[in-house]
Amino acid sequence: MYENLTVGAVIPAHDEEDNIGPVVRALLDLRTESGLQVIDDLVVCDNASTDETGLRARQAGARVAHEPTPGYGRACLTAIAALKPVDVVLFVDGDQAFHVRQSLDLLARIATGADLVIGSRVLGRMEPGALSLPQTAGNRVASLLIRLLWRARITDLGPFRAIRKDALRRLEMRDTAYGWTVEMQVKAIQTRMRMVETPVDTRRRRFGKSKVGGTVRGVIGAGIGILSMIFGLWIRGRTPDSRAPVRHGKENKST
Repeated sequence: MYENLTVGAVIPAHDEEDNIGPVVRALLDLRTESGLQVIDDLVVCDNASTDETGLRARQAGARVAHEPTPGYGRACLTAIAALKPVDVVLFVDGDQAFHVRQSLDLLARIATGADLVIGSRVLGRMEPGALSLPQTAGNRVASLLIRLLWRARITDLGPFRAIRKDALRRLEMRDTAYGWTVEMQVKAIQTRMRMVETPVDTRRRRFGKSKVGGTVRGVIGAGIGILSMIFGLWIRGRTPDSRAPVRHGKENKST
């Protein structure tokens, strides 16, 4: 199913020296049922790290792009710019919270026609403590707002996702901080792309502290960034044909 797709993996990482190696190796070890390697290129953006994140990523086999200015969206943009030409971009966090093998589920939906696939933590199994209470509450509020403003069935703003490179180019992503994930989803709705959700399982990060849920500054910054992005895109795109439903996988139930 994946043989005709070239896939580039992007990992934005800030101070993840103890986590990044296993994530990179797991991605590079991904194989199709016929034994072919799934990931054709992998770029880790070492985003203003003060530890050995970049070194550990390179030792594990990744190409590393350095971005000295902090910002989740900025790190993603830097890594995308460094990718070799590919058909699909896969986004994975570098904290070992996701089961990398489930990348195959995301890519399978791309292979069958989706433009953007969101790995929904809400629809999957979540280990206790994988998300903090503020993260859970914020995710629910943001998803509800998108459902209300665009009549779109969204359950999660999860960072584990895959998108066709040509679709990503059309979205003209701009956000450099916490609004990155929601910008992608809302713009996909507004441009009537085929967006689907598929369940992914989530674990507690193995080492270190969450950059969002682990600090008061992260929680406040993420909340402001996400809400301002939602309302900003709503104000700029209030047209009837900007509203399109989000299709879930066959295994998902309506929410």
